[in-house]
Amino acid sequence: MKFDLKQTAKEKLIIVAHRGVWNGNIPCNTIPAYKAALTQGSDMIEIDVDMSADKELFIFHPGMEKVFLLTDKKLGEMTADEIRTFRYVNYDNTPTQFGLNTLEEILEEFKGKCYINVDKFWLYPRGITEMIRRHGMMDQILVKTSVSDKYLDIIEEFCPDVQYMSIVSSLADIERVKARKLNYIGNEVLFSTDDSPFASEEFIDEQHKNGFLVWCNSIVYNYRAVLSAGHNDDISAAGDPDNGWGWIADRGFDFMQTDWPLMAIEYLKKKGKLYR
Repeated sequence: MKFDLKQTAKEKLIIVAHRGVWNGNIPCNTIPAYKAALTQGSDMIEIDVDMSADKELFIFHPGMEKVFLLTDKKLGEMTADEIRTFRYVNYDNTPTQFGLNTLEEILEEFKGKCYINVDKFWLYPRGITEMIRRHGMMDQILVKTSVSDKYLDIIEEFCPDVQYMSIVSSLADIERVKARKLNYIGNEVLFSTDDSPFASEEFIDEQHKNGFLVWCNSIVYNYRAVLSAGHNDDISAAGDPDNGWGWIADRGFDFMQTDWPLMAIEYLKKKGKLYR
């Protein structure tokens, strides 16, 4: 499989599975969750990376130990061997058979199969980058950070060649990133109202003319943090996909991150909005 994000974006709306597809007994951020995402037609999986006290990289959302592992201890306080004794719990807080996967295991499993967005990359850039290079997967990888000198310095120092998108909430943020020496391919835009410049087709068209891609989130991980002016998974899955997933596709966004990839893909195909 040839990986070329800009070419893929010309062909279709890139569907990103947020932490994979997790439901029933399958927990997020596990190999089964990511396999389910690909089975449902996702183009990219989003993974979270954390590190043990003895410097082994695991796939886990930092700070969610109490929720998913029923422990008050942080991964960074535990050795890799101790982490391996834990099992995720499912929706009923019942232990599953699934333990935590390492970054190594994820890269080995999904090499050549899909695009991968590495979240929390900025926490451990050296180790993550070295592992990605060792597996020869730079063309599959996308990393994103918010626009701060601290994070931009990290990308410039450790991986100026990795495919990078900035997470922006203002037009000024974009100008700051352009001044850096990065493999800068576009922006994840955050907007709370329809009159935001980021919500306009004109903005997206201008980004495309300048060779940049644009990422939109339909996920809702906290309803108080509005990411896409209410055009989200909640309203789409509950009966109004035209105003959610359809709105995002119609605007011309290149990426859509969702927790409902199968339903979103089926809707977009039916409406003729998935492919360009």
